[in-house]
Amino acid sequence: MNSRTFRSGSVRRTLRSTLLGAGVAAALLAATACQPSGGDEESAAPSNSASAEGSPAKSTEPSGDSGTGTSGATDEATGDSGETGGGNGTSHQDCKATDLRTATELQDLSGDTPRHFLLTVTNGGTTPCVLNDAPLVRLGAGDSAPTVETLGEPDTEPVVVEAGGKAYAGLYVFGNDEGGEAEYDQSTRFTATLVAGEGTELSGTLVFGLPGGLRSVSYDDAARVNGWAGTEGLAMRPITQL
Repeated sequence: MNSRTFRSGSVRRTLRSTLLGAGVAAALLAATACQPSGGDEESAAPSNSASAEGSPAKSTEPSGDSGTGTSGATDEATGDSGETGGGNGTSHQDCKATDLRTATELQDLSGDTPRHFLLTVTNGGTTPCVLNDAPLVRLGAGDSAPTVETLGEPDTEPVVVEAGGKAYAGLYVFGNDEGGEAEYDQSTRFTATLVAGEGTELSGTLVFGLPGGLRSVSYDDAARVNGWAGTEGLAMRPITQL
């Protein structure tokens, strides 16, 4: 009897212990489910870290946009450099009269009536410059004197004159004097106003003295000037046909 009672009590204690253990385990599981595990915290940490690293990455995006904008401004500035050169279609400025040295050479044989002249300019500046169209040549004195007509259409391509380089224009001054009936005037020098890329006159005027041995030359309405050219031949070839 005592043995059976002992066993029965032992079984109850064992069952109670089992039930209590199961309850504690259930409570622990419930508590664990309510709280984030260490693994979750560790997995969340990289997410927070990535977000922090994302901020500097975003802050560099405006810098990239700014760089693009600066590049565009530079391109515009480069495109405008041609405009500051007189709108002549090149990256060089128009030639200034103060930078050009002048010379005049007679193209006729000794004893012939002086008619054909080669006008030469030398760029005394330190950078290339541009000559446009044909010079506005006056054979008479003063700005009110009429300009010589251009022989044909002037070349629309600008002539780039390197530093120390030369450019040329051909000038014909006197037409038919047969029979002494032609009306003409006398000129002691030639003047030429430069033309800007936009087609307007610049403020500077070049003065071409007569070649040695000539005090004056006759000129009339037949006078013509050929546009600026990079070689003597291109400047004079059409003029010598007159």
